[in-house]
Amino acid sequence: MIHLEFFKNEDLSEVSYALDENQMKFTATAQQALKSISERDDDKAFPMTILENDIPVGFFVLDFGKDKLELTDNENSVLVRSLSVNPKMQGKGIGKAAMLEVEHFVRDRFNTCDEIVLAVNQKNESAYHIYLQAGYIYDGKTRVGRSGPQYLMYKKL
Repeated sequence: MIHLEFFKNEDLSEVSYALDENQMKFTATAQQALKSISERDDDKAFPMTILENDIPVGFFVLDFGKDKLELTDNENSVLVRSLSVNPKMQGKGIGKAAMLEVEHFVRDRFNTCDEIVLAVNQKNESAYHIYLQAGYIYDGKTRVGRSGPQYLMYKKL
């Protein structure tokens, strides 16, 4: 069973998996994301651990900072970023289950948030289809990211 928790330092060893060169084009490692959060010196980004049967298998960030406004005009939204699943665990539906669980987690803990937004590289077809299957909507909006064009997706809560 997949569930989400706020990241704890003891999760770091389990989410410090290596991503291949292709995946590194599209996402940050947990260590990179944590470093970026610490450099921001704000309290608007929440690192998250994806757990399967209480074992950390993935990582992402819920970011309530200003970056989300590049994807939406909605001040009450949250940006999902730096999502990854341990390569040893990929292909088992963990990413999709986590993206379905994000909605419940955000509703339960951030009651003023009414939208989840994300950007996915157009070449990252597997992630794009996972987000679609999890109910995220692509309505034609794009932007250019660090590795090329990205689809802007959202889910209303």
